[in-house]
Amino acid sequence: MLSDSQEFGKKSESVAVRYLKKNGYKILIRNYRTKLGEIDIIAKDKDTLVFVEVKARKSSYYANPKWGVTLKKQKKISMVALWYLKSTKQNRTKARFDVVAVSAGGDKPKIELIKNAFELAYG
Repeated sequence: MLSDSQEFGKKSESVAVRYLKKNGYKILIRNYRTKLGEIDIIAKDKDTLVFVEVKARKSSYYANPKWGVTLKKQKKISMVALWYLKSTKQNRTKARFDVVAVSAGGDKPKIELIKNAFELAYG
């Protein structure tokens, strides 16, 4: 049984997937997990492999959800992305990191896509 927070996260991720598909992305994997961490969505946008982090907030009381992708989170996503590229032998593949910010409110959530939201972060 999922908690309210987990259920909200799952719904927000589905909203993000629909949005990305509508904007030409091809979804390859959802919830890619390794011992290092997780990437919410791995997709293709034309010839680019895209690692997508979905951040959502139930209320606009707090800051825009995109600000939840901290440097620490960027480092973790970067490590998982490098693991994915290496394990799938795609080291030379063009890749980037996008963030989908979902702000709930009313009947229709506000969705913001930030392409190339951050560079590879490690160290």
